[in-house]
Amino acid sequence: MTTYFSPHDLTLPIAEEALLDIPTHQKLSLQSGATHQPRILLLYGSLRERSYSRLLTEEAARILTRLGAETRIFDPHGLPMPDSVPADHPKVAELRSLSNWSEGQVWCSPERHGTLTGVFKSQIDWLPLEMGSVRPTQGRTLAVMQVSGGSQSFNAVNALRVLGRWMRMVTIPNQSSVAKAFEEFDESGRMKPSPYYDRVVDVMEELMKFTLLVRDRSDYLTDRYSERKGVAAEVSRLAHHAMAQEAETAGS
Repeated sequence: MTTYFSPHDLTLPIAEEALLDIPTHQKLSLQSGATHQPRILLLYGSLRERSYSRLLTEEAARILTRLGAETRIFDPHGLPMPDSVPADHPKVAELRSLSNWSEGQVWCSPERHGTLTGVFKSQIDWLPLEMGSVRPTQGRTLAVMQVSGGSQSFNAVNALRVLGRWMRMVTIPNQSSVAKAFEEFDESGRMKPSPYYDRVVDVMEELMKFTLLVRDRSDYLTDRYSERKGVAAEVSRLAHHAMAQEAETAGS
């Protein structure tokens, strides 16, 4: 039996009504949107000379460029282990700058011991949730991919999805997992025609669509009641402090 909930009292005694945001089509509509090419950063997770995660990332970048994106691939060679050097290290600064530049990202890791590689995780660990007032990943779209040396698996992409959620990114539904990757690329490093290649095209098309939908609405989509409440409380505290100082000055 279906129970229909139709409350008579719509007040929220716990939530502060004035800070609630009731989403509407008008709030999500755009008066004018960005006209530049979607900016996509691609990360991969292997330092091998013939890295299949890099080759798959490069193939994804070719597809994205053909679809109209501006792409940049970060080279993880020379990136120190997290917290082993100050954050102004050139490779760390480069990675953070690229993340801030991006409107969407592609993450590709080999599967190693049932999960993503340390090389890939180090890149994410160098991206804090917040740098001053700038959030390097929040609200950006994300596509995840993996390569495997054996049969098809989804352990790495599942781990990447957990990371994407933690980094407050809009992770698209589709994903790519390439099994026996050593069989899927020719000697020049290009991906051979196959259902795996078709899936990569699917994923990049979807990423582009989601990026165009999200990028101009990112600030609104990631605006949170709890954060507005915190800001309001801080403003109120500062106002009371200023009033107290004025009263103390007047009294003296």
